[in-house]
Amino acid sequence: MLRGLQSCPRHLLVCEKSSFLQEKSRHSAHVETHYYNCSVSVLLPECGPLPERIKNTIGNIGTYYLVKNLPVYEFVKEEFINTFIKKGSFYALSYHTRIDQDNTAAVLPSGKLIISADKDTYEELGLQGKPSLYSGKKAMRYIVNIDLTDEALAPDGKKYQRVNWSLSEKKPLTFDFLLAWDNTEATSIMSYFSKYKVKACHSKITSSILRDLHCPVLKSGELHGQPEESCSSEELFEWLGAVSNNIDCNNSSSSFISTYCCPHPNTIVGQANLCTITGFIIPEKIQQLLQQLREYFDEPKLTQWVSLMVHGFADSPVSWSENEHGFHKGGENLYSFVIFNNEDYWLHKAVGTNDGCPP
Repeated sequence: MLRGLQSCPRHLLVCEKSSFLQEKSRHSAHVETHYYNCSVSVLLPECGPLPERIKNTIGNIGTYYLVKNLPVYEFVKEEFINTFIKKGSFYALSYHTRIDQDNTAAVLPSGKLIISADKDTYEELGLQGKPSLYSGKKAMRYIVNIDLTDEALAPDGKKYQRVNWSLSEKKPLTFDFLLAWDNTEATSIMSYFSKYKVKACHSKITSSILRDLHCPVLKSGELHGQPEESCSSEELFEWLGAVSNNIDCNNSSSSFISTYCCPHPNTIVGQANLCTITGFIIPEKIQQLLQQLREYFDEPKLTQWVSLMVHGFADSPVSWSENEHGFHKGGENLYSFVIFNNEDYWLHKAVGTNDGCPP
């Protein structure tokens, strides 16, 4: 039994405290480089219906697209690169593919095409790559990274011919893809990929009002908490996860089902609004929502803080930026902001076993 406990999967949680007003604040960079987001939750203590500006921002979170049986070689075409990669942040992620068992692919807004392939597929492709960091001593998975903005990838060059031949003839790779683009004034995804089966999708939005909610007491300057004055950031992170998943936090130590309860010190708020968005949500939209939450305190509020929690796709090939992401037990990669009324914030970044330390 003890040996089993010692082998529990490790996870990483990074907590930091800063201010949006600080010149060197990294809040924007953390949002912008976490590319593939499937869920966003907002918790507003002491709030009933959503304020109109926040409601509108959530309602305009944007459309994304599901394209069936899309060949990967479409992404290396000059027309695609000129239409999308060079004119805004374009996001693509293979859909219903398992990062630990299947081939997967993604296009990053930086213009990188990432292919995570099993050993057989990698050898058939014949493209240069590197072993996965999480495939063990005997590499069974490889990562191919192709820079679509590389001048050497010009259509008349040998590199382009090699890549195009590998992806279109030698080992054609085809996936269902989720696509999104932050440029709404140029060629649409629907029209460009019209020869494929394309479906426009809208994020699902659920909003509920939580009554008589036990909320931790927080002080913006106490990241690690003073037992009698403020809940710690680690305790808060756990509590936010429980609340966003509708887990009852009003348990007792004698409860048979769950002994988890709200951290101390805490207080009861009459109502709190919990709003969750699920879909393919690009960082640009999350930035807009974060800005609205900052502006929420432009007028006096009963609460001193609100929170924003963002979950990444469990099977995306990257977590932050180009950091390789693996599944292991749960594929978790997520972050949360606690935004205080004085423009301070707490930032949590968490990943599971098959991930490097968040930036």
